[in-house]
Amino acid sequence: QVQLVESGGGLVQAGASLRLSCAASGRTFISGAMAWFRQAPGKGREFVAGIKGRGGSVYYADSAKGRFTISRHNAENTLHLLMNNLRPEDTAVYYCAAGSGVITSSVPNGDAYAYWGQGTQVTVSQ
Repeated sequence: QVQLVESGGGLVQAGASLRLSCAASGRTFISGAMAWFRQAPGKGREFVAGIKGRGGSVYYADSAKGRFTISRHNAENTLHLLMNNLRPEDTAVYYCAAGSGVITSSVPNGDAYAYWGQGTQVTVSQ
């Protein structure tokens, strides 16, 4: 049984940093992709960042470029998202997602991922 468990969320002030982590168990996704999505109150799910297993290519939403860094540790089967210079508009529940056979063009597409974590709340105050 595959499980993804996120951690690291919290309440911070604008300009602060947070590091989210996602621990995967049950299988590895070395040949696939892992990603972070977020959902703010009243809004749809939004792609934040993704990383391919083979080669480690990374992809970012425009809102994340220059501020967020995604990384994965294949040996530990973990995914991380370092978020710097947080803004109030970054407030959302952040979800870890994983899937095998995710092609490059589908990395930002939530439907490409078979496995999801329960989410971790990130709240950024003014």
